[in-house]
Amino acid sequence: MFIGRQQELQLLRQELACDQRAILVYGKRRVGKTTLIKKAIADANCKAVYFECVKGTMQENIDSFVQELMRVEILPVVLSFTSFADVFAYLNTLPRSFVIVIDEYPYLKSMSDSDAVDSLFQNIIDNKLKNIRLILSGSHIGMMKDMLREGNALYGRFHAVIRLVELNYLDASGFYPDRSAYDKVAFYSVFGGSPFINEALNANETLRENIIRTILNPNNPVYLYASQLLLSDYSIRMNAERIFAVLGNGRKRYSDIENRLDANKTGALSKQIKSLMDLEIIHRNEPINKPGDNKKFTFEINDNLLRFFFTFVYRSGSALQMLGADAFYEQYVEPELTQFVSRRFEGICRDCFSLMVRSGKMKNVRNIGSYYYDDPRNRKNGEFDVALEHADGYSIIEAKYFIKPMEMDEIHREIGQIREINELDVKQIGFVSVNGFAAKEDGCLYYTGEDLYDL
Repeated sequence: MFIGRQQELQLLRQELACDQRAILVYGKRRVGKTTLIKKAIADANCKAVYFECVKGTMQENIDSFVQELMRVEILPVVLSFTSFADVFAYLNTLPRSFVIVIDEYPYLKSMSDSDAVDSLFQNIIDNKLKNIRLILSGSHIGMMKDMLREGNALYGRFHAVIRLVELNYLDASGFYPDRSAYDKVAFYSVFGGSPFINEALNANETLRENIIRTILNPNNPVYLYASQLLLSDYSIRMNAERIFAVLGNGRKRYSDIENRLDANKTGALSKQIKSLMDLEIIHRNEPINKPGDNKKFTFEINDNLLRFFFTFVYRSGSALQMLGADAFYEQYVEPELTQFVSRRFEGICRDCFSLMVRSGKMKNVRNIGSYYYDDPRNRKNGEFDVALEHADGYSIIEAKYFIKPMEMDEIHREIGQIREINELDVKQIGFVSVNGFAAKEDGCLYYTGEDLYDL
């Protein structure tokens, strides 16, 4: 099932329609790179070759590449080559055009001199793409990003660079289109936007049934993805898992993480967090009204499925083994699931407003994020999780994942809390209630769950 990715697919098709093109596609595992590439090359007007590198020597990969060229009948017999440059030079002599895909390119670098491999492919791109469109793809985000940095041999060599991320909440809902908005929010909050994960779901089953069958089943690929596969390539795995366990479903300041891990202030934790940020596994939040204020930065896990795993499963794995999935769900997951989804709902709402601005349905928005406030009169501080910045103030949007429509007394209470913050220049107050509203106060913005999915 191919869902979303229309802009990326269009870009790939455009580039593959041109001669002598080099394209870079990267993103974490199971994010849909291979599916996107294969769909694009299926429409190419020339012979396409898809080759996935292996964790072996350079020669082993060259030999495997040659075998693939034979399989697709580009080479009539086995020929002996000692470098990829020689293979591409030979392909240049043939009277036809090709699309060549080299997937998991970092495997070539991991078993050889990394700089030498990049230099080799720089030469190929510069001199041996006479009749070839070349796609390099990979999942090791750190290595792939290095290829885009000035000083790398491949810097500036790509006609297009596609960084593939998880599907947003709107595109992911295509895997369960007939569910209610309330259910769609919950499915995305738990399982996220990985096409691989979403294809494992059964849209006719309840959220509970899907959770029990997949992420609470140690033999299921979804469980394996969350517990092992995502971090399998990273030497920092154990430290990453400890950091994830601290973050769970929330946001934490650096000092909170440091204290919880009892980390010595040697700078090692800072390097670990930076590595995880470079790999796009966690990200740093800064309130839109406090840019550059290190004391206000917080960190959280990017991937919703990982958030769920490290919130519910990681610390209680022995209980899952002893109780079984059904009893574990009732004891550990069900009592906290609505709160878990509510926290994720805030991010969905921010994404919704971003989509509205991008599509032109909402104007005059300068930034979207959270807003940090101090309230000296009541001796408290905190954050409004959904804030839209305008040239003349802020719109504060309260996100409510309620099973029932939002009542007037709740609206009044939220308005009162916002109005108490004297420092806040409020332009507009709004509400997103996934199941609508029992009543409305004049002068506010109102969005329902259906509005989130009707963009």
